[in-house]
Order: sequence, then C-alpha cells, then structure tokens
Amino acid sequence: MIVSKPTGPLRGMRVVEFAGLGPAPFAAMMLSDMGADVVRIDRKGTGGSRPTDITSRGRTSVELDLKDARDVEAARALINASDVLIEGFRPGVMERMGLGPDDPGITNRKLIYARMTGWGQHGPLAKAAGHDINYIALSGALASIGPAGGRPVPPLNLVGDYGGGALYLVAGILAARIEVLQSGEGQVVDCAMTDGVINMLTLFHSLAAEGQWDVSRREANLLDGGAPFYRTYECKDGRYVAIGALEPQFYRLLCEKVGLASPDFEDQNNVDGWPLLHRQAEAIFRTRTRAEWCTVLEGTDACFAPVLTMEEAREHPHNAARGSFIEIDGVSQAAPAPRFSRTPSRVQSPPPAHPASVEDVLARWGAARVQAEV
Repeated sequence: MIVSKPTGPLRGMRVVEFAGLGPAPFAAMMLSDMGADVVRIDRKGTGGSRPTDITSRGRTSVELDLKDARDVEAARALINASDVLIEGFRPGVMERMGLGPDDPGITNRKLIYARMTGWGQHGPLAKAAGHDINYIALSGALASIGPAGGRPVPPLNLVGDYGGGALYLVAGILAARIEVLQSGEGQVVDCAMTDGVINMLTLFHSLAAEGQWDVSRREANLLDGGAPFYRTYECKDGRYVAIGALEPQFYRLLCEKVGLASPDFEDQNNVDGWPLLHRQAEAIFRTRTRAEWCTVLEGTDACFAPVLTMEEAREHPHNAARGSFIEIDGVSQAAPAPRFSRTPSRVQSPPPAHPASVEDVLARWGAARVQAEV
C-alpha cells in the first residue's frame, strides 16, 4: 500500500507495471519516487516483495493469472484506468495474452504503452534471449571497456540495463506524457537497450570520426584509461584513487600537488609518451595510502576522488551532507534522484509486503469496478 502522500512532479500519474527484471522495474521505481502511483501486476502466488528488494519500493502489488480470462479482464480494467503501461517481455507476449497495444479491449486512447526490451520490437534478434552483456556487446560499448591486452570487462549491468534501458525508458515515457497532454493521443514507446547504448556512444563515434579515438584498442584513448591523467592508481595500502584531470589547468595542478615534476609531464597530450608517464605516476601514487592522498588532493581542482566501495560511499562526508543515502525499515538505499526544488521526490513506501486487490486499486483511482468476478 502507498504510505506517504506523493509530492513529486509526477503525482497524479497512474502507472501499470507488469512484473519483470532489470530496467523496467528500475524505471517504475524512478517514476514512483517522482510521485507516480505505480501498480505492479505479479503472477499468482508471487505478489509482494522482500524489504531488501529496494527496486520494488513505492509500489502496490496485485496478483493476476494472465492465462485466466477473468484476470485478463481485470488487467484491462487497470490498463484502461492508467496513464502508462510498462512491460518488459519479449515481442509478442503481451499480444498473446490479449493485452497488446492494438487489442480491442484496450480502449484508453491516451495510454502510453512503454515496451522495454534488449533488442527492440523488431529485427533479426528481436525474439532471442539476452542480457545486459549481450546488448552492450552488440552495441559496440563492451569492446572499449577493459585492460589493454586483456578481455573486455562487463561494467556491472549499468550500461545496458540502466543506462541504455531504464533511463531511456523513463525519458521516452516522460516525452510521450508531454505529447499526450497536447494531442490527447497515446503511443507506443519502443525502448531497446541496444538503441540506447548506441545513442550513448555518440561522443565516441564523434571522436572516432575525427581521428581522436582508436576503436581497435583498449586503454589507448583519452577516456578509457589510456591517458595517465584519466585513470585509477593503486596506493601504498592497496586501495585506489581516481584521477580525471583532463583540462590543462587541472592537469598542471595535479602535477604540482602530486610531485610529477619530470619534463615528460609537461607535454600532456603526447600520446606516445603516455606509457612512460603511467609508470612514473604509478610509482608516485604507491608512496602514500589512499587516505594520505585524500588529504593532499580531495576537494581541489586536481579532479580527484578515492575509489570507494559501496559501503564506504554511504559514509563519505559529501554523500552524507547531500543525504544521498536513506534508510527505510533498516535497509540502506539510494535517495530519489534527480532533485526538484518545488515538488521534491520521496520514497512513497517500502516494497509491498503483500498484494492488494484490483478493486481496491480501481477504487483508489476512481475507476469503474471490474465487471467480471475476480
């Protein structure tokens, strides 16, 4: 059940989410944090969530058997009373259940039908199984991430599931929401992780077109760890720091504070000299612990940060000062983002412990009761 009164900019927006994994639930969480009333349709016997299932926060859960005609009718009632539908099934699954965007029982002409997949709604791979690693591999991102001479390294599932998936899904939903307020007509949002990741690579396609990015090598370019002033370094205690001194004035300050006094360091953009500078900088950073380097560099314009674990990040003074982490029922989790000055987001409730009834949701939404017995 919804616990707190929503205050975010999306308050009043009704969302039906079909239970799934990865980017679709995360997008629904973001919408809920921003004030939307999100109702998740779970399979019979699976409703509710664990308190530690943070992505499920701020939801109402209902259980339906979508192989049962009565429950399909109940799902249609929810959809027709909503503003947004989110589903993350393979293409054709919703249509086979009688809940596709062109189904005659879906009469809500203002509905934004948001479809989240890896490969998209059409194309040779559209109906194939896959996960984040596959989508970012096909998009060209994975080949650029990892050590020189080693294998590509999956960047968790942040790039495909959440970067090219959830965030593009939210952007598409919000854009369609603005348009429907103008036209009165909803539409389908076809959000594919491959499309999103390719779109995210725009800068690197531009750099490659200008001859400033070697697509055939890793750790050989400005932003992939190839530059000695944009990479991580191991410290005396085995912990790491991150350096990002791209601009000349920041690079000069870094050299001054760290003690990179060799004439070799004066030519920042001499790519041929980068391997030597790597070795010299590595030796210098190993002379102090991470905490000691924080004392020297943190808060300066040297573009420095300690490489923290997720647990350490919770305790860092900057994150603490901004309230970037919150605790709900003893579970530490990220605060809603982004932030709004007049209509602040907030978590509406913990993950739903138990499912609610469809009729309770429809009553809350002021919609007609389900006609068939549920």
